[in-house]
Amino acid sequence: MKLSPYLNFNGNAEEAFNFYKSVFGGDFTAVMKMSDAPDSDKIPAEEKDRIMHISLPISQDITLMASDILPSMGHSLNNGNNVYLSLHPNTKEEADRLFKGLSQNGDIEMPMADQFWGDYFGSFVDQFGVHWMINYNPEF
Repeated sequence: MKLSPYLNFNGNAEEAFNFYKSVFGGDFTAVMKMSDAPDSDKIPAEEKDRIMHISLPISQDITLMASDILPSMGHSLNNGNNVYLSLHPNTKEEADRLFKGLSQNGDIEMPMADQFWGDYFGSFVDQFGVHWMINYNPEF
């Protein structure tokens, strides 16, 4: 299993990650804009260029990941929700086990489900206020 820091930004994720890339080196392994999402026609024009997902490996075992919030969907950036711990288990069953266990008495944001980008994904805030993402991809 791998653990990846996941950061949230308010419209400057791409700028931040270009900076991180200049420091750590390497290449982005994913860059998706909000305009790449299904139903992106419902996203205001000024938010379409925001980052839906970006990832930058910074070592063999650590990948830094991020996205921008969407104010039009009621998102706001506050201290505490700008960092998620993103777990990448080796099996779908392990993803379900971790999600069920860690989210107990917490607030589920997205239940575990197959996503349009190809991964099995869910997110929640645990009972102690820690933000988590569980992301299973059989190809990794």
